[in-house]
Amino acid sequence: MARTYLDTNFLLLSKIAERLFHESAEHQQIIDYHTHLPPDEIANDKRWENVTELWLGHDHYKWRAMRANGIPESHITGDASPRDKFQAWAETIPNTLRNPLYDWTHLELRRCFGIETLLSPDTAEEIWNQANERLKDADFSARELMRRFRVDAVGTTDDPTDDLCHHESANNSDCPTKVYPTFRPDKALFVDRPTILNPWLDQLGQNIGSLDDLLTALKNRHDFFHEKGCRMTDHGMRYALANPCSVREADQILKKARQGTAASAGETDAFGALLMFHIGQWNAERDWTMQLHLGPKRNPNTRLFKQLGPDSGFDTIGDWPQGEAIFSFLDSLATIDRLPKTIIYNLNPRDNAVLAAACGSFQEAPMRGKVQFGSGWWFNDTIKGMEDQINTLSSIGLLAHFVGMLTDSRSFLSFPRHEYFRRVLCNVIGQDVEDGKLPDDHQLLHHLIGNICYHNAQAYFGLPHHKENLLA
Repeated sequence: MARTYLDTNFLLLSKIAERLFHESAEHQQIIDYHTHLPPDEIANDKRWENVTELWLGHDHYKWRAMRANGIPESHITGDASPRDKFQAWAETIPNTLRNPLYDWTHLELRRCFGIETLLSPDTAEEIWNQANERLKDADFSARELMRRFRVDAVGTTDDPTDDLCHHESANNSDCPTKVYPTFRPDKALFVDRPTILNPWLDQLGQNIGSLDDLLTALKNRHDFFHEKGCRMTDHGMRYALANPCSVREADQILKKARQGTAASAGETDAFGALLMFHIGQWNAERDWTMQLHLGPKRNPNTRLFKQLGPDSGFDTIGDWPQGEAIFSFLDSLATIDRLPKTIIYNLNPRDNAVLAAACGSFQEAPMRGKVQFGSGWWFNDTIKGMEDQINTLSSIGLLAHFVGMLTDSRSFLSFPRHEYFRRVLCNVIGQDVEDGKLPDDHQLLHHLIGNICYHNAQAYFGLPHHKENLLA
């Protein structure tokens, strides 16, 4: 007999998987430690005019699918009406079968709006009306969605120049979720893009003309972020930067960039490697976690990049070797005993084993799982991608210390993805028990699942409100 789509035991293909999910995973709180949620929308308890604004406004996953479905750009990022854009998404959804977007869409409709109808061109009007009516309810706002999904903490992604006033406002309000900034200094490496770098440096500090000036300004902001509760950095790069230039060379590179001359590719990598070497040390000294997102190829479609700009759904999986660079970068910090807690995410799934094994080479007491092979990210945020990450980590490292899922999302509707991951996790472990590969030891498995879903992240990141609770 065929199973029912999105029933209580969706993705749980054994009785043990069902038990693990419902008893050990389903009701755990959420620490969504890496997101792109706008902190001002949390501080102001954002409400939305219509479901298109909330659901399609900043979602490049959906934009890619709509383009693949032949939807014109006017109905994706253009000036079509919200109702017409929603209709275009409804026309796309039946063609996303076996893509996680199909599951995410219907999980979000159920969990966020209480709508069980499948979205299609025929049901679009009904769902549009029901969802927009639901948006009028008092409990449908940014903070209330986080309350509903038991979100203990979120990490946003923030430029070092940010004053973090919205984080402070959110945390001083009745918001049930603690909102932590994440220090993302990617623009400091843009010596090959002086038209972006120079205005940003003028915001960062006064008269930045040398490497020492830049490091001093960045360190001041790093200290400021720490005072405001930050405990993580995040770095998006094609590959780890591991061959730093000298200070004299860095000064020359920066001087040319300040004069408007773009650095070469080699100079840019060498300059970035030197900055990363210093930032890694600051993280270790502050007991922060360093997140490395490796492997994206940005804007390969140059015509549409010029037309629509960055972060419009055209980035893809890069094809660079990763091993030697990450070995060298981690070793440069470990050699001077300044390797911070680190999470490595890879975009190209072929690199799973290389990077998971690299993490194992830099573990060190007393921290459990100090260097983490991160959750399936972006193009790997799928059932197969999550299973592959779980299986690779289990085979090469210690799954028991994995800090679990994150959404990496700009949408307040994305929290059901934690449920999706937890179902996949419980199904993998449950199937191993069914096959006799793991013991049917309830207490052992209960701890494994609960730790991955919540408790490992709670212990690993050392967020201030968790430390306060331990001291209380």
